[in-house]
Amino acid sequence: MHRSIILAFACVVVACGPAREPAAPAEMSHAHGGGSYNLTGIVSNMPSRLNPDIERMLTRLRTLTAPFQNFQAAGSAGWGTKITDCFSDPQQGGMGFHYGNTGLIDGVVDIDKPELLLYEPLANGQLKFVAVEYIVPYTAWTSPQPPRLFGQNYHRNDAFGLWVLHVWHFRENPSGIFTDWNPRVSCQYAN
Repeated sequence: MHRSIILAFACVVVACGPAREPAAPAEMSHAHGGGSYNLTGIVSNMPSRLNPDIERMLTRLRTLTAPFQNFQAAGSAGWGTKITDCFSDPQQGGMGFHYGNTGLIDGVVDIDKPELLLYEPLANGQLKFVAVEYIVPYTAWTSPQPPRLFGQNYHRNDAFGLWVLHVWHFRENPSGIFTDWNPRVSCQYAN
């Protein structure tokens, strides 16, 4: 029952987008870095505004999730549950489809275990891996401080009782690597 409720919350939060708290000025500089991307979509030149520890964490995440560029590999590894249809916002951009590993929606914050993988639909019918999303239900988080990864606080969504953090590590996001929506992601080819 608890897992069903969490999954339902995750679906609604992703659909509606989490309520955003303003970033503190110190975090603002970290959240809006760019980077130069090669043809595979992997950041080849991390922005100098991210400290070396965060750069190492992002490199680790890219390495761990690189096999999920193959959608079938992601499903075989446990991220096969379709959480949402393709999401986009006319002003802010897109997120794509969200596929989850529901066994990971347990309140544990672990860089190695993002709860959701985000995929953009392509013209050829394939799905392109673009980002991960970490989610934590309030009911599973006992600390008075929000969950935190990559030097970023998760975003609150009081309406649904979840903490959320996006990481655009396989698709450049001019709005920032840790922002919710990406203007370079489209649902144009979603069926």
